[in-house]
Amino acid sequence: MPKFRSIIDKNAKVLYLETNALGSALLTTAKLNKGTAFTESERQQFRLRGKLPYSIESLQQQEMRVYQQFLKKENNLEKHLYLRNLHNTNEVLFYKLVSQHLTEMLPILYTPTVGKAVEQFSQEFQQPRGLYLSYPDKEHIDEILENRLNPEVDIIVMTDGEGVLGIGDQGIGGMDICIAKLMVYVLCAGVNPNRLLPIQVDVGTNNEQLLNDPMYLGWRHPRLADQKYDDMIGTVVSAIRRKLPRAYLHWEDFGRENARRNLERYHSQMCTFNDDMQGTGAVTLVALLSAIKRTKVPLTEQRVVIVGAGTAGTGIADQLCAGMIREGLSKEEALSRFYLVGRHGLIHEAMSNLTAFQKPYAQRLKGELVTTLQLYDVVQKFKPTVLIGCSGQGGIFTEAIVKTMAAQVEFPIIFPLSNPTEKSEATPDDLLNWTEGHALIATGSPFGQVDFKGEKIPIAQCNNALIYPGIGLGVLVAKAKRLSEGMLWEACKALSSFASETADAKKALLPNFEDVQAISRCIALAVATQARQEGLSEVKNSMDFAEEIDRQFWYPEYVNFHYSSLL
Repeated sequence: MPKFRSIIDKNAKVLYLETNALGSALLTTAKLNKGTAFTESERQQFRLRGKLPYSIESLQQQEMRVYQQFLKKENNLEKHLYLRNLHNTNEVLFYKLVSQHLTEMLPILYTPTVGKAVEQFSQEFQQPRGLYLSYPDKEHIDEILENRLNPEVDIIVMTDGEGVLGIGDQGIGGMDICIAKLMVYVLCAGVNPNRLLPIQVDVGTNNEQLLNDPMYLGWRHPRLADQKYDDMIGTVVSAIRRKLPRAYLHWEDFGRENARRNLERYHSQMCTFNDDMQGTGAVTLVALLSAIKRTKVPLTEQRVVIVGAGTAGTGIADQLCAGMIREGLSKEEALSRFYLVGRHGLIHEAMSNLTAFQKPYAQRLKGELVTTLQLYDVVQKFKPTVLIGCSGQGGIFTEAIVKTMAAQVEFPIIFPLSNPTEKSEATPDDLLNWTEGHALIATGSPFGQVDFKGEKIPIAQCNNALIYPGIGLGVLVAKAKRLSEGMLWEACKALSSFASETADAKKALLPNFEDVQAISRCIALAVATQARQEGLSEVKNSMDFAEEIDRQFWYPEYVNFHYSSLL
């Protein structure tokens, strides 16, 4: 296996890279390959002469060529697969290309297009990336972690593939989500890609289509549950803590009950974060705070209906509830302002089989026919100011429901957050038309501007990529022992500072991705500073975090190579 290490100066700048790879091994290792940009001396030193065309190109010249190739692809899935292949071939060139066209390419690499790629993971599989920790290999987890390519790991994104986006159990296809999330860390927060690791925990799948697919590459077994599942996760986490004790563990797309239980079990033992719960909740809170600037109705007076009482829905409720408490409400008062609607209607105390994380939000409805309170009934009866969708049911915010809400509040705040696009609870066009342009909207998937009565109305995307990369960078800079609620709150405040201060409906509720690196730097500084204030940082108090962020920020550039046989 090719090995390499970066030689770095005191300012965290890479002087050169040492590797033992020669010839084809260098050209087939994405983290090392420079393709036609290898210099004359490097071609001689690393036995590359004749393996490449004669001309030597700059990174900029290469970027121009691959962009033209990208534009020739006929649809977004083909473009996604092209970018993934480039990522597997030449990592620096990949990040150079995407960084130059971030707004155009992020929806193709990430949501919504990645959902289609996940569904075709086994059919389109070309080259392994990251690590697959399968239950039959449970006794060899330590050995598998040693097989990683990158010796130093700062961030791990890990999934079991049970709750992928809005499409559910995708088995080992969840690996595509982990890879995409790590790409976003690099592109949005300058995290060094050589220090990242995607992990797929393969505990089987309950997706019959996958189990019956002869091309499926995962462990063909019903998904583990209960003690066997917990034991497997425990084995994996223990191995990570032994082998990579400073790694920040990002949980991604776990099933609703497992997601919360895993986070609660391990958050006090290591620095860890669940994007579906904490990231989604945080960015939604920021969008709501931005909307409140326009409605002038305080957070503590909002009435919130959330459709979908799973990981994302309750995670959002948790963050909004915590915000209300910080603004002065008691916990009981804050909880009473939430109305969660599941598949059987409004969540209430008389329901059986409520999960532990749903019970705090269960409403007390005395003497009412609670079983009949479906979404329309809830909107009509409780007059919400905020309607949030995490249901995965396209079109569930009907015209009747939206018009009923709009008749009761001047500026209805409506966030259809389910993705991919076809699972959005409503389209921005419909919401604006049904509310006479009064709706304040943020969506989960990207939508273009809406032409409403001759005006172009921008639509904010409630995309976690606006916040989680900055949180991760802040954790790394501070060498934080844990991620606290205070650190999350400061991340929200930092992102909120970039949102429009005006009540102008022509301004989106959230900033766009053109400013994402500046946003991530601001969030990172806020998170690191709060970690220090809470005694959770392991760096010296004399460290200037702003300077350290600058030092650590990675840019896609080629560096000189030196050969070393000692690696």
